[in-house]
Amino acid sequence: MALALSLGRRGLGQTWPNPAVGCVLVRDGRLLARGWTQPGGRPHAEAMAIAAAEDCTGATAYVSLEPCAHTGQTPPCAQALIEAGVSRVVVALGDPDPRVAGKGLAMLREAGIEVTTRVLEADARDDQQGFLSRVTQGRPMVTLKLASSFDGRIATASGESQWITGPAARQAVQALRASHDAVMVGGNTAREDLPALTLRTMSERRPPVRIVVSRELQLPRMGPLAEDDSGAPVWLLHGLDVADDARAFWNARGSELIEVPKDDTGLDMASALQALGARGITRLLCEGGGLLAASLLRAGLVDRVVGFTAGVMLGGDGLPSLAPLGITALSDAPRFALKEVTRVGPDIAHVWTRT
Repeated sequence: MALALSLGRRGLGQTWPNPAVGCVLVRDGRLLARGWTQPGGRPHAEAMAIAAAEDCTGATAYVSLEPCAHTGQTPPCAQALIEAGVSRVVVALGDPDPRVAGKGLAMLREAGIEVTTRVLEADARDDQQGFLSRVTQGRPMVTLKLASSFDGRIATASGESQWITGPAARQAVQALRASHDAVMVGGNTAREDLPALTLRTMSERRPPVRIVVSRELQLPRMGPLAEDDSGAPVWLLHGLDVADDARAFWNARGSELIEVPKDDTGLDMASALQALGARGITRLLCEGGGLLAASLLRAGLVDRVVGFTAGVMLGGDGLPSLAPLGITALSDAPRFALKEVTRVGPDIAHVWTRT
């Protein structure tokens, strides 16, 4: 199952709106075949493994998520396992999708196949957090990335920010982007940094959707988001009051415009995430800036925080990584639990999950 889980992780950021699943086929203590969900969400992991094995009679299938039980663009994976002649199926995690939700396991048992569940379930739940969030809450899992100085600053008082962290940390951010369906920034970041939000070093992977949150679509009409031909989609979250010429400009460039209602501080990010979930996004990486990050934190929408911290001090006159949160009591502050810490070149990478 550990191997099946590791195979499934290869698909993170590649398979949306489907989950990234791994499958391993074993018989008589020997590995027959392995498979994982392919880019775009199909073929599914079970189908890949069955095709690679050729003869699965009497085999045990280890699958990181319950095999599907419904017919979509492909037949049900539970039926495929039955027809392949496997004698046992071991599953890490049940699928809450109403089209599955125990039906896949029931199909297998009704066919006389031995079924074992909840093997390495906690690891599978962690891997599938984005898919689970979309199915059960209607929104993607949100990872907030913060790259800052030791004292929590993202730029000097003059606005200089390149580069606070080193090359190894920037490469790690590329890997982080590649494991998410979409990467999102705020309008200020889009205007000031002219980011490309693309994968610079892993061009063979499905590029993440590039999302900008801009209430009035006041965005640069030059630079990577407007002019590049990388093939990475551009989605723009905006409010109701948008000038006709702005709509026309971005529509002409193939961007998807998504209208979002306002709240007291700007766009209603809860509604924005629901709109992204409805379009299939399961894993969303927020790369700033401070206003957008603060709005997500205030709304309780951040599931993970990934920090890259450099051993440099910029002082109180530097630009903080977060805009004001309006917190007057420590008990009201968003809290996260430390999951892991690693050294990345001269910097530290630390991952936190919401408590």
